[in-house]
Amino acid sequence: MKPPRIPPMAVAIIQNAFSSLDGTVFTELAACPECGGAVTGHDLKEKQFAVIADENGTRTIHVKVKRFRCRECGRLCYADEPFYPDTRIGSPIIDLCVTLSATMPAGRAARVLEAMGVIVDRTSCLLYVKKHTTEIPTADVFGMRLPLSVLSLGNLAALVPEGERLAGADVLAACGYPSGRRPPVAAHEPAQQVPHEGSDSD
Repeated sequence: MKPPRIPPMAVAIIQNAFSSLDGTVFTELAACPECGGAVTGHDLKEKQFAVIADENGTRTIHVKVKRFRCRECGRLCYADEPFYPDTRIGSPIIDLCVTLSATMPAGRAARVLEAMGVIVDRTSCLLYVKKHTTEIPTADVFGMRLPLSVLSLGNLAALVPEGERLAGADVLAACGYPSGRRPPVAAHEPAQQVPHEGSDSD
C-alpha cells in the first residue's frame, strides 16, 4: 500500500511545532487541583511529548513538568501541562489522532500520522479517539483539516529565535491548557529526578 501523500508544508509545520518543544519546562501551578490548598515544589519529571521521524530517523521529544506537594491534603500534583488526563503523549498529537479519525479509520489515521513524521501506533490512536469525546477546534490548511493546537504551536515555533526554547506559558496557551481537568498524581507514582535549581521551593 502506498503511503499517504501529505502536503510538504503541512509536514514542515507539524515537525517544527513538535520538535521546538524539546526541553520545554512547565513549572506553574496556582493551587492543588484536589482541594485548592497551597503547594510546595517537589521534583521535576521528564515526560515524553512525541516521537517524530524524518530522513535521519526517529527521535523522542521530551518536556519537563514540575510536581508539587499540597500542604493541605498531601497529594502530589503536576504543574499546568499540555497533556490530557491519563495520556502519555502531548495533547496536540491526540488532537491530530481525533481530527484525522473523524474522516478515516484509525489504522489509516496512524499511517497518515507516520507520513507526517509523527509516530503513533494504530492501537494507541484508536484508544485516544475513543477516550476523547470533546470537539477539537480545527482549520483547513493546505487541503487538510488540522487541529488549531498544532497550527498555533507551528506559528509559535516560527517566532522563537534559533537555539531558544518555547516558554511553557505560551505552549499552554497554544494547546488550550488541557491539563486543567487533570486529577492529582497518585502519591506512589515514581518520578524521574532531573537536577535543577529551586525544585524544592514554591
